[in-house]
Amino acid sequence: MDKLQLMKEKIKLLNEASKAYYQENREIMSNLEYDKLYDELLELEKETGIVLSNSPSIHVGYELLGSLPKERHEKPMLSLDKTKDVGALKEWLGDQTGLLSWKLDGLTIVLTYTEGKLLKAVTRGNGEVGEVVTNNVKVFSNIPLNISYKGNLVLRGEAVISYSDFEKINNEIPDVASKYKNPRNLCSGSVRQLNNKVTSERNVHFFAFSIVKADGVDFGNSRMAQLEWLKNQGFDVVTYKKVDSSNIEKAVSWFEENIAKNDFPSDGLVLTYDDIAYGESLGVTAKFPRDSIAFKWRDEIKETKLLEIEWSASRTGLINPVAIFEPVELEGTTVSRASLHNISIMEGLELGIGDTICVYKANMIIPQVSDNLTRSGKVCIPEECPACGSKTIIKQNNDVKSLYCPNEDCPAKQIKLFTLFVSRDAMNIEGLSEATIEKLIGRGLVKEPADLFHIEKFKQEIVSMEGFGEKSYQNLVNAINRSRKTNVVRLLFGLGIPNVGLSNAKNICRKFDYDWERIENATIPQLLEINGVGQIMADNYVRFFSNEKNRRIIKNILNEIEFEPMKSADAERIFENITFVITGSVEHFKNRDELKETIEQKGGKVTGSVTSKTNYLINNDNTSNSTKNKKAKELGIKIITEEEFLNWMNSGVRP
Repeated sequence: MDKLQLMKEKIKLLNEASKAYYQENREIMSNLEYDKLYDELLELEKETGIVLSNSPSIHVGYELLGSLPKERHEKPMLSLDKTKDVGALKEWLGDQTGLLSWKLDGLTIVLTYTEGKLLKAVTRGNGEVGEVVTNNVKVFSNIPLNISYKGNLVLRGEAVISYSDFEKINNEIPDVASKYKNPRNLCSGSVRQLNNKVTSERNVHFFAFSIVKADGVDFGNSRMAQLEWLKNQGFDVVTYKKVDSSNIEKAVSWFEENIAKNDFPSDGLVLTYDDIAYGESLGVTAKFPRDSIAFKWRDEIKETKLLEIEWSASRTGLINPVAIFEPVELEGTTVSRASLHNISIMEGLELGIGDTICVYKANMIIPQVSDNLTRSGKVCIPEECPACGSKTIIKQNNDVKSLYCPNEDCPAKQIKLFTLFVSRDAMNIEGLSEATIEKLIGRGLVKEPADLFHIEKFKQEIVSMEGFGEKSYQNLVNAINRSRKTNVVRLLFGLGIPNVGLSNAKNICRKFDYDWERIENATIPQLLEINGVGQIMADNYVRFFSNEKNRRIIKNILNEIEFEPMKSADAERIFENITFVITGSVEHFKNRDELKETIEQKGGKVTGSVTSKTNYLINNDNTSNSTKNKKAKELGIKIITEEEFLNWMNSGVRP
């Protein structure tokens, strides 16, 4: 293949990867692969003297997509040249003083302030034109909306979401396919929302890293002075260290040691000359400014032996391949597994069991397979789903091949129901997280709820799972065994019958005197007699218990558990047909849940919002200006304190 054709192919791959990363918030190749291809392209351009018009070496980015307003930047925002060699970093700095800081991995934003107020916020976009996101930036967690400086200020910084917030937000998304791949993707989607209410819920932070313009302010020709001035104006600035040729290696080592402690995602460092005039005098290339350079740590790559490919089914039907290899030390931790993402990546690596593979940590965090030295290509794609045994299919989307299970009844697609079954108000199996359930089902260790009570059979497989060990396994077994003693309300709620929430489960069980046989065989007319149960719920309920598969699943569960006795429905039902709403803090009960349970035990109902059907609002602060208090007063609903509620409960006399 001639060099020109080779260049065209590399450009095509690089541009596709950039478009996916910057515009579609997805990754089709690792940073290591991108950098390798990019360096190879530069070498070819140098050899041939040809630079094609669509080469990423001369194009900063892509045209924007979306419906946000667009605006041209006052000064183009160029990418940074980069190196992985500390020696080259030192040579670049020469006898100058510089600032070394985190290269945060989020979304670059340009802010404009006029007369002390935030006037405008624009994303980097393609470097020349960005999207206006002013309303969204105003709800960032640490943006000063007003500053003491009254002149015209234009500054740049990075919007980022912390790893801890990323995990928290992802854990609240039940659908695996909808989860965000990394904090950068989440941040990009959050900042570019059309509704800034969504942005406000994402806890986006902004860290300033440079000033474009600040009329009338003398910074003494120092970038460090600029950052300190920004701090005094109320901005958080990127963490930095002042360096020269004598201490730059030590400073790089400090950042490297603190990667694990840094809660905000970073993909390297940035070195900038402190001398503003000197940096500006160097000018720019077609692609890079000459006053700054990026540093990326040289990836620590280790060779190891591929032991197996683990296939794990997910709730979307996607069956994920994971490489299991002989443990190696990478960046200070032991690594023995890495996601392979899809069949296309596996085929590209030509994997086979026993092959010698190269592994590294992308950005020193996420284990990845970078190469296969022996390329035997012996890995077989499973023809059966590991969770249900159904015949698998291969789907191709955007040139990426992935393995799927087409069976709609596959246990892996019932993760939500398993999660409900083990939840606190159901079987209350502590420590059995959704992620763990997904692993157990994905590997075919659990196919129905009753299987959870027999996980001891798979001790070795569970102990070897990522995030597990002997202690975690034993804690899980103990929690499962504790859950064997339960009650009919917990079981009924945990079955996930459509529309049957905890409150309705309590009412239904009370109606049938906590007798499981009567509960299981309830008729539609009997159910309709219960307060809060309508025709649709009754139909769903009877249909659920009429299903033979469901009855078999329930029978298997009953063989594993023991019901504890509950109070008879003959207990005093002083709050029958009365609806309460609770707001504010409580003083006589442990929490609002305990007060709610007390009301429901005595026949009452508790809802979350005040409506015309509400009979009483319980609030110890009658003068509160809360939304619920205002609504209750508007509707003429009586507001009572806990004391009044207790007097009513004890005396039988309504307040």
